[in-house]
Amino acid sequence: MSNTAMRKVVTLHSDSTDAAVQGVPQYVGITGNSAGSTGIAMNLTAFGPGGKAKVHYHRAFETAIYGISGRIGLYHGAQLEDYCLIESGTFCFIPPGVPHIAFNLSDSEPATAISSRNDAAEQENVALVPELEGLRDKDIDEKKRR
Repeated sequence: MSNTAMRKVVTLHSDSTDAAVQGVPQYVGITGNSAGSTGIAMNLTAFGPGGKAKVHYHRAFETAIYGISGRIGLYHGAQLEDYCLIESGTFCFIPPGVPHIAFNLSDSEPATAISSRNDAAEQENVALVPELEGLRDKDIDEKKRR
């Protein structure tokens, strides 16, 4: 019998959040620890009103994001020079090693997104980029006023 045939289907219902390395709450879903996955992680990221992640990147792993509710801004690039908007129904792909910062565009409503990575360890390969913190704060404030 193959190793795959011996594995079990796992279902989870996450009722509480954990603080991610990136500094935003997330409902832990599928990870190596929670489900025994070996090549994927999937979580629900919950930005409270005005919530903002820390500038970070994912070492050698791809990230896919799907907007569920609210409007999430994302600055990305070596100097966070590029911008995109993630809202309900938006798919976003972030290549490995690309610095980015995500933030809720509303100071009064929450925003949520599903995040998936081809990394079952998930949080262990998040690298913070403190030298880029604050770089786009004025731009973020301006986008929130629109």
